[in-house]
Amino acid sequence: MTFADILEDLGSFGRFQFIHVTLLSIPGLFLATQNILNNFTGGVPGHHCTVPNRTSLALSHDISVSPLSDKEILQAFIPTEDGSTLSRCRRYTEAQWRLVGTNGSIATSDRNVTEADTETCRDGWTYEKTEFLSTIVTEWDLVCTLLPLKRMSQTIYMGGVLTGAIVFGGLSDRFGRRALLIWSHFQLATLGSCTALSPNYLAYCIFRFLTGMSVSGVILNAFSLKMEWIPTKSRTVVGSISSFFFTVGQVILAGVAYSLRDWRQLQVAVCAPFYIFFICSWWFSESARWLVLNRRSEEALKHIHRVARINKKPEMMEKITLEVLESHMQKEVQSSTTVFTAYDLLRTPVMRKISICLIFVWFSTSFAYYGLAMDLQKFGVNIYLVQLIFGAVDFPAKLGALVTLSFVGRRVTQSACLLLSATVIFVNIFVPSEMQTLRTSLAVLGKGLTSASFTCVYLYTGELYPTVIRQTGMGFSSTMARIGSMAAPAVLILEDILPALPSIIYGGSAVMAGILAIFLPETLNVPLPDTIEDVEEKWWGHNGVADFGVNMQKWLE
Repeated sequence: MTFADILEDLGSFGRFQFIHVTLLSIPGLFLATQNILNNFTGGVPGHHCTVPNRTSLALSHDISVSPLSDKEILQAFIPTEDGSTLSRCRRYTEAQWRLVGTNGSIATSDRNVTEADTETCRDGWTYEKTEFLSTIVTEWDLVCTLLPLKRMSQTIYMGGVLTGAIVFGGLSDRFGRRALLIWSHFQLATLGSCTALSPNYLAYCIFRFLTGMSVSGVILNAFSLKMEWIPTKSRTVVGSISSFFFTVGQVILAGVAYSLRDWRQLQVAVCAPFYIFFICSWWFSESARWLVLNRRSEEALKHIHRVARINKKPEMMEKITLEVLESHMQKEVQSSTTVFTAYDLLRTPVMRKISICLIFVWFSTSFAYYGLAMDLQKFGVNIYLVQLIFGAVDFPAKLGALVTLSFVGRRVTQSACLLLSATVIFVNIFVPSEMQTLRTSLAVLGKGLTSASFTCVYLYTGELYPTVIRQTGMGFSSTMARIGSMAAPAVLILEDILPALPSIIYGGSAVMAGILAIFLPETLNVPLPDTIEDVEEKWWGHNGVADFGVNMQKWLE
């Protein structure tokens, strides 16, 4: 008997598992908002240089006996770009009244006017409030030369997510999943809400960094608690359905952001619910697998008996004793005397191959995903509508992934999602910029495929790494994802060199990861490994490419 057999005797996927998985998944509704929140809290509204004393100017101009409108005053003080759009970062040093035609149009034929001296926005900026009432951009004037600071705030947040993956991944293998999950919920609720009180840009970035750390803590520990308390046959469905909470969260964000267009209110709205999740998280049971492997078998037995009571299997409380539990996990207990570090992810042959392949899969998935999802304003339509569409497309994409994960396997699904997303990205390169609707549709499809890849890789990684080092492995792998999410915005700078270059890099990375995914072992309906020795024995001599071909042939037949 293994621990998987104990779970079956406890009722398989019973009442406890249902409540447990549901409570662990609900925070995903608001976790999804954190990574893409900057699209709204850091939105860049239309803006132009402030023109001081508009009223006196309108009354004192010397080209008309009637006062000028605001639009006409702007024509006299703000130069245009492409002959129609007001400049965002420059204004005339002196009023150019001759620019104002009798019908209010700009008289661009006047050579003296078109060559007039301009200056920077010495009196600040005036912002449109049709799309956003207030953002960090309007709060601290992060426009023109300071616009990179807006992008930097997202990079700093992702740096926090990366740091959290490293810190909380290792700590949870040492101190337990439940304790770190409780702390992460509290940290996210408190520091996330405090972000709304930031008096300046520096404080904002510090709070966002710490909030990003807690996001990793919640995701990693919630995932492991789910996987380690459910039977083998339920992992695929649970992992896939849990990811739908993130999808619903993206749709919810569109509605909440549309209703609360002040960034401080929006920040509180998506972080305060974690106080409720913090209270609920005290109900969770610590992973019995982890407790046994850390010489806390008596505590593990209490949690197992609790599960038996909730699942209405009282007879199992007498059947499963401390001696029975330890005898059936003797091998795993013996291995727990060793202290594991990130080095053990690369020390042995099979673990090394798995880790290297997962590094590329995690990096490329996140790299392509955030390259498509983090700058919604570039699509030129209502940002709230784009967010809604981007969230909605994940439903069919993840549903398709659920089907293939259940019947075809993890490896085929992972590889297919990456290669198909690369294909869509490459195709979009050849679509003319005038065909904005088609380009947006392809971007939405690519985002859906990368989202499905995320669904698969979270499940796949948890099944490939053994219990003794699962959280360290998840933290190590997701660290690569955070590096990808930090690199994605930086690649967009290459558009100035060649417009298609960012897409070539995103697509090329996805192709490489899709090929490497073929070399990973299949885990469909395979019990979770508990030790590194289990991994080496189970998949030693595994030939990913050969197995991939055989499985594909069987599936096609």
